Amino acid sequence: MPQSSQPPSRTAPANESPAPSTPATAGTLGPARVIAFDQMPTRTMANGGESRDIAHGTLATGETVNLHQSMQVVGATPNPAHVIQHSEFILVREGELEFQHEVAGKMVSEKAGPGSVIYVAFGTLHTVKNVGSVPARYFVIAVGGDAK
Repeated sequence: MPQSSQPPSRTAPANESPAPSTPATAGTLGPARVIAFDQMPTRTMANGGESRDIAHGTLATGETVNLHQSMQVVGATPNPAHVIQHSEFILVREGELEFQHEVAGKMVSEKAGPGSVIYVAFGTLHTVKNVGSVPARYFVIAVGGDAK
């Protein structure tokens, strides 16, 4: 007998209640949607870089998030090393970044190219610098703590 490529359907017994669901609009970020590039507010930095704000607020699950996309020009002076009070992921889209961060009281450097992800733990002293030959473009996802 041929087998169907579709998964079998399931009907819940009369005494089984459906799983609770969280409304898609819970949290301050609102419902699911596309955030178009041209609708992201842009800030131009003194060093020629730019930052596009994507989303800031609270997820339906309670975590605070701050998401932005940044661009550092070649040879730009990076932000000074700073300590964060949240967790952060930096997703490198184009270019090459040097991630300088403190480990056991000493500053260390690591390079990250396209497709790489930098994880910055809560309380880490760090900075990122464009060390490539093209503008570095990357997304920053800050979660929890002071990521409002």
